[in-house]
Amino acid sequence: MKIFSPALSRLARLRYWRIENWVNDPIAAQRETLQDLITHGQYTHFGRKYNMSGLFNIRNFKATIPIHEYQDLKPYIDQIMEGEESVLWNTPVKWFAKSSGTTSDKSKFIPLTKESIEDNHFQGSKDVLTIYYHEKPDSDLLVGKGLVIGGSHQVHPIKEDIQYGDLSAVLLENSPFWSSFIRTPELSIALMDEWEAKIESLAQNTINENVTSIAGVPTWTLVLLKRILEISGKQNIKEVWPDFELYIHGGVSFTPYKEQFQKIIGGDCNYVEIYNASEGFFAAQDRIDEEGMLLFLDHGIFYEFMPIEEYGKEFPITYGLNKVELGKNYAIVISTNGGLWRYLVGDTIQFMSLAPYRIKVSGRLKQYINAFGEELIADNSDQAIAATCKDFGVSIKEYTAAPVYMSDENTGAHEWLIEFDKAPNDLLAFTKTLDENLKAVNSDYEAKRHKDIALRLPQITAVATGCFHEWLKRKGKLGGQHKVPRLSNDRLYVDDIKMIHQELSQTKQN
Repeated sequence: MKIFSPALSRLARLRYWRIENWVNDPIAAQRETLQDLITHGQYTHFGRKYNMSGLFNIRNFKATIPIHEYQDLKPYIDQIMEGEESVLWNTPVKWFAKSSGTTSDKSKFIPLTKESIEDNHFQGSKDVLTIYYHEKPDSDLLVGKGLVIGGSHQVHPIKEDIQYGDLSAVLLENSPFWSSFIRTPELSIALMDEWEAKIESLAQNTINENVTSIAGVPTWTLVLLKRILEISGKQNIKEVWPDFELYIHGGVSFTPYKEQFQKIIGGDCNYVEIYNASEGFFAAQDRIDEEGMLLFLDHGIFYEFMPIEEYGKEFPITYGLNKVELGKNYAIVISTNGGLWRYLVGDTIQFMSLAPYRIKVSGRLKQYINAFGEELIADNSDQAIAATCKDFGVSIKEYTAAPVYMSDENTGAHEWLIEFDKAPNDLLAFTKTLDENLKAVNSDYEAKRHKDIALRLPQITAVATGCFHEWLKRKGKLGGQHKVPRLSNDRLYVDDIKMIHQELSQTKQN
């Protein structure tokens, strides 16, 4: 550890000029990225189908190759999993990242090439460290270890020399030997896939380490930190790890959780958001005190941005960086060095800045409520729930919401299931405040709520403790990569979770 840390810190600090190159000339960086992708792609089955060798500019590329969702590329991916080569990319594919993206029962298998692992995922991770040192030049981050709370790290064979696992598994298997000196826990614990036992082992085995940073989704990180305080008898994390300075988060909005983290950490801490998915490492926060993540433009991914009203059209319009606008919701479309071509990720983003290009994730294309024309997205609900919790001095563990459809007797409504860490004394007052906060962030919602004509006051159920955890467990979806859907335009999730709430409540009464 002492051998590698100073050298790694110096290297990270000296690399900032590489980032400045593509930040200062973003359009050229993207043009070069696409050219490199086409150079590889023309020698594949996919490339020959679309005559990729004749695609000399972005306009031809977009006019020739259709936008794909996972099911559109699945036949190609199945061929790769059977061992066929040069299907979507012209170098061997030995790894797949298994990803659900949501709590859907269907899994996606995202091909990971040598180029996507090294030039995208690892490059993105290195750039996060470089950006952090640029922001905090006096940081001693690498004097201690980074605690990584990944998903299940088990890998499984598909065929000879082809394996799959969640993204953290694949990256762990391919990481350089020296990374073990700056990371915790040890491999045997990182390989555990039973999450309740894993949290206990993480707590017991890291409590005496000098942890200076944590990377993980907020929900599981909070569970771990609370367990560490129980074991140690300390009041806050700074008492356990005095040198702790950085929490790296992503996957879900941090807005509803930040106040809880500030309280449990108990001292100065920097928070950095990253946008890292199985499909690619897309962005990271480069200004610690400002919202927005710097879009990574030189990491083997070419980006297009589809206005969300184009989704579902036969020939949807997409824009390049030179035509995007601030504050508008776009679906992100990517072509990657993992062989994903004009692939619709499923996330929606907004640009927070155009010089440089900074984004925030505003929701999911298929996670929203628009049953009554209210166009409520997760960014709206996260902001509203966070403001309401702050007003009432309470905190939550999870929430989800869905429409209550109109009937002969009543107009429509939104039903919210909330698992409180600390519940409000007056749930009706909380509901009314949440309603006002939703109106404040979404004018369409406000219009539909006018005089209860289309929407009446939301309905909130404070579900039993452990309800969402039990729901994920029954679906076999416990783990860092699996997320509770915030919003749904149907009642499938809500009705399922309510049944578990009723079971848990009944058990408690008995």
